[in-house]
Amino acid sequence: MNAILNYLVHLALAALLLVVFFKAYTWLTPYDEVKLIRQGNHAAAFSLGGAMLGFSLTIASSILHTNNVQQFVGWAFGAMIVQALGYAITTRCLKMSQDQIEADNSAFGGLLGTISLSIGGINAACIS
Repeated sequence: MNAILNYLVHLALAALLLVVFFKAYTWLTPYDEVKLIRQGNHAAAFSLGGAMLGFSLTIASSILHTNNVQQFVGWAFGAMIVQALGYAITTRCLKMSQDQIEADNSAFGGLLGTISLSIGGINAACIS
């Protein structure tokens, strides 16, 4: 029973952390991803999807490599900060990010998503 409870606690916390990350990330960006995605904007979907997947990699790694829930949550919040900094630095270097996403430039959205995945993968590997 202890293993099932441990699973459920980690699953619930991971889902909650994903929701928190989603809210924080969509608040951080200067455009409304959800609205753009509802309108069929692929670039916004690629960018947000990459960010969510990148963050999920760190969540998965922290579940595997931590000894308790406090460490898991700590690494998750650290990952949120790293992902946010990665987005801020990337969009600052690639000026016109907002214009490209709002114009549905799928290549640009894919690039932002890939950068987020790369950051998440490296971040996840650092947790060991």
